[in-house]
Amino acid sequence: MKILEIKDLCKVYGTGETKVDALKNVTFDVEQGEFVAIVGPSGSGKSTLLHILGGVDSPTSGAVIISGTDISRLDETKLAIFRRRQIGLIYQFYNLIPILNVEENMTLPILLDGKKPDQELLSDLVEKLGLSARLSHLPNQLSGGQQQRVSIGRALMNHPALLLADEPTGNLDSENSKEIVSLLRKFNKENKQTVIIITHDERIALSADRIITIEDGQITRDSKGAEVGMS
Repeated sequence: MKILEIKDLCKVYGTGETKVDALKNVTFDVEQGEFVAIVGPSGSGKSTLLHILGGVDSPTSGAVIISGTDISRLDETKLAIFRRRQIGLIYQFYNLIPILNVEENMTLPILLDGKKPDQELLSDLVEKLGLSARLSHLPNQLSGGQQQRVSIGRALMNHPALLLADEPTGNLDSENSKEIVSLLRKFNKENKQTVIIITHDERIALSADRIITIEDGQITRDSKGAEVGMS
């Protein structure tokens, strides 16, 4: 089943001599449960693409359809609600609230939605993420790897249709990087969680089910992870 459909997606910044075509007629689909890596050189448009998929930026034209909803046609209020309920975002620098502890950071999206956190899900995520002894800790009391685990937990608290990760290991050492990727794979395999990850790390990309390469705002390659290396 298609969980994501991208149709002729374009993003233009500026006008005239300052015009930049960040994305040019990008089209692809993602099946539910896929683990997709998006790669490409700096300035290729991959981060722009992820931000549009996450509803934090809007396309100039084209469609972004997630679970049957074209988010590019939603107004700001409806988009904010959809994003909170259907999209989990993981950032390179964690984006945790410094005055909130681990449990509060993880459950914040649920509380913002006016709902009560699913305590069973919270307990399950905390255990799988190895955060049981850290629930009352503030972000500045955690290591980088632990902060990223909190970020993953927060992103999964709403059972999102899509889990989007923007260079999630870019601020971590190799050991923590391996652990974070292993956790993302675990949730992908065990919960059939659809994951799209932007990365410069060849090892992460080659562990994905599929690699989409973007250059100059266009898809230049779309291959199974085992079929292609990276330049």
